[in-house]
Amino acid sequence: MTNTKQQLQHLLTLEELTAEGLTELLELAKAVKQTPATYKQALSGKKVALLFEKASTRTRISFEVGVIELGGHPIVLNGSDMQIGRGESLSDTIQVMSRYVDALMIRTFSHETVKTLAEHGTIPIINGLTDLHHPCQVLADLLTIEEHLGKRAGKVLTYIGDGNNMAHSLLIGGALSGMTVRICSPAAYAPDATIVAEASRLAQATGGKIEQYTDPVQAATGADVIYSDVFASMGQEEETAQRLAAFSGYQVNQPLLDVAAADVIFLHCLPAHRGEEVTAEVIDGPHSVVFDQAENRLHAQKALMLELIGSTPC
Repeated sequence: MTNTKQQLQHLLTLEELTAEGLTELLELAKAVKQTPATYKQALSGKKVALLFEKASTRTRISFEVGVIELGGHPIVLNGSDMQIGRGESLSDTIQVMSRYVDALMIRTFSHETVKTLAEHGTIPIINGLTDLHHPCQVLADLLTIEEHLGKRAGKVLTYIGDGNNMAHSLLIGGALSGMTVRICSPAAYAPDATIVAEASRLAQATGGKIEQYTDPVQAATGADVIYSDVFASMGQEEETAQRLAAFSGYQVNQPLLDVAAADVIFLHCLPAHRGEEVTAEVIDGPHSVVFDQAENRLHAQKALMLELIGSTPC
């Protein structure tokens, strides 16, 4: 296991990490990716519950495979199959689960859910996604940026789209990385002002910068990374028509890439809607690294589980 000085208890927002702790975690992710056999028994005897109240592809597969590849035992749960689906309190649920398993990853709706679980449980809680934050995705994003651009500090990351959970976690992760993070969205869909303020505070300490735009061309100019996400996320299906109208002009297309840095990379957390937030020409083109990014969910999350509950590799 890594010799990090930071003692990580949970991962709810990325704010639990220091800049140094983030760097150490990403270095561990690189080691796990390069020499997976070294860590194949690091979770031996450990049981990790994976609870899904939202549908999932990448989170489900990457966490389940990750636990197995580390020698642990994944226990996959559906919220509707548990007593919390019939009204049992979260505090009771997590106190019981704390006696059965060594960690809980949950993909859910309200961010208050993960906060309550962390408050009342005695095991590490991993936020696999809430409506407010998506920290595990951004760990993979930052790992991908390092792999393709050589470093994070000083790079310009432009996110174009809804000021949602992805924008929030990119703000925190980018600030901890010493990056310039540009969030470009219509004014009515700007990210949470409290999170923007916290990211700005973190960026002051790392040499990063937080910027907000409403003009995609201005935001993309000179960018090293351009990032997109769907305009209507899970639970917002009824708003799709309204959102597509509001985000008209915010599509990532080739003319937008043309104003970015020559070696710009394109990221997308997936699933993608080609022809809406991004064109097929971009996401399937030479600047796109979205499948490297998706693969890195596995490696980053294995590193995270090692930090939280792992043992020294055998």
